[in-house]
Amino acid sequence: MVENQWDIETDLLVVGAGPAGMTAALVAANEGLDVVVCEKASQVGGTGATSAGTLWIPGNSQNRDVGFEDSPQDAAKYLDSLIGADRTSEHRRVYLRDGPSVIDYLVQHTDVQFDPCGMHPDYRNNVTGAALSGRAIVPKTFDGRKLGKDFDRVKPPIREFLLMGGMMVGKVDIVNLLNRYKSLSSFCHSASIVFRFLIDRLRFKRGTRLVMGNALVARLFHSLKKRNVSILFETPIQDFVRDGDAVIGAILGPEEGSCRIHARKGVVLATGGFAHNPVYREKFMPSPTPPYSLAADTNTGEGILLAEKLGAVFNSESHQSAGFWTPVSVTKRDDGSEGLFPHLAMDRAKPGLIAVNAAGRRFVNEAVSYHDFVEAIYRSNDTVDTMPAWLICETSFITKYGLGAIHPETRDLQRYVTTDYVKVADTLEGLALQIGVDPAGLADSVSRNNRFAKAGTDEDFGKGDLDLNRFNGDPAHKPNPCVGPLEVGPFAAMAVWPAEIGCSVGISTDTACRVLGADDQPIQGLYACGNDMASIMSGAYPGPGTTLGPAIVFGYRAAMHAAGKLVL
Repeated sequence: MVENQWDIETDLLVVGAGPAGMTAALVAANEGLDVVVCEKASQVGGTGATSAGTLWIPGNSQNRDVGFEDSPQDAAKYLDSLIGADRTSEHRRVYLRDGPSVIDYLVQHTDVQFDPCGMHPDYRNNVTGAALSGRAIVPKTFDGRKLGKDFDRVKPPIREFLLMGGMMVGKVDIVNLLNRYKSLSSFCHSASIVFRFLIDRLRFKRGTRLVMGNALVARLFHSLKKRNVSILFETPIQDFVRDGDAVIGAILGPEEGSCRIHARKGVVLATGGFAHNPVYREKFMPSPTPPYSLAADTNTGEGILLAEKLGAVFNSESHQSAGFWTPVSVTKRDDGSEGLFPHLAMDRAKPGLIAVNAAGRRFVNEAVSYHDFVEAIYRSNDTVDTMPAWLICETSFITKYGLGAIHPETRDLQRYVTTDYVKVADTLEGLALQIGVDPAGLADSVSRNNRFAKAGTDEDFGKGDLDLNRFNGDPAHKPNPCVGPLEVGPFAAMAVWPAEIGCSVGISTDTACRVLGADDQPIQGLYACGNDMASIMSGAYPGPGTTLGPAIVFGYRAAMHAAGKLVL
């Protein structure tokens, strides 16, 4: 190719500005490469911006430095127990080996900084090698004002996660807000974040105190800006440019204004997976296909489709599941639009709530991880309609703990009843008739639950048996922090549906993130990471940060290989 056939020359082209893509671009730039990022949307962050922002990194120094020891060897046993041997086994070995050093690299060389979570149980903590603490880290709170006018380039979090129309809060903030009148420290913390938000609204559309996934993507974006990495917004990839079988560049942008970019070291696909591609959803996801997705709506699989045309193969056969799941409730917003609220940890584990199918029967330990909860929905749905499943509780439960997008301390549910977000009835029978479940089955399920609540043991599903259950339960409730009675009306019901946080199935790669063809040989010049790359977890969900941890680690590995500095 002659030089004048290119509109842009660079070393590395990264397609997608989510956590994986921005990590790849940041590391490559830090290692001396010239980098261009193209992003289909007008904002950075993708699905990562709306996530909890947690990374699962066994053996990380952040937890170790504050006294939470962990063993990567135990983590390997844990993953082997959950997943077994498959074609991503070597990826998992590399991930556990290099994960802590990748995080330390970012902390040392960039503004991407992390805090330890300390106590945060793995999601299957009854499995060999699981840990109760030491493996989860979260991004440090970030001041969005540092981005100046580019603050609007950060995709906002889920609207239902915002308080007062635009204030982000993390788990620690929620605890302090709920206890604001119970201790001076909680009052001061609550007052400080509210005051900060009110000042922010004089200049910005939303609060600039960023936590969770928003903090992660803003830190990555800020670091890229400091290194003058070019991000081409609203610039999708159209096609690859090849020299023989090697990828040497790409055609970017809308058809009427496309440009050709030469990428001397290669192209990194980080477009977020195929979550909103109906053909791939039908092909890979369970039946019935999940009706909702929490993935960014721009994740329509262009990168994967282009790679497949080059001969790239999917890694799907060994995956336990095609997605990483959470139950969601469908909210009705004031502007008439619908939103999705993920029921991650704040309500299902609390005492006084059960989940039932159309027969009115419980089908799951309600306090299991969000991923395991949805897998239980699918198992139940094989024999009884469980889409939607129904969360059942007293209305007093909502006042105390909240339910979905309804905050704790809410006493008047009328606006939520009017929008059909929650159903309320004075009796269980009346509630059952409203939601279309068998009244006799519901009555029996509640009766059994009430007996279990008094005894402290859930004989049917073991709610409260696992450390994870109790971690998210109410420690003040006795004898079981996760099992409480449903006795006094009015009673409430909320519909929850399966949705994926991200895809597990994706493009097969080697441990350097090079895309593999049908002969299991790398396609020269083409990398994939994030949800474009087949998950190293093969559809299992070991703990908090199952998607973001590998996204960051393998984004790093793709960049280091392109820079010629990766030790294989």
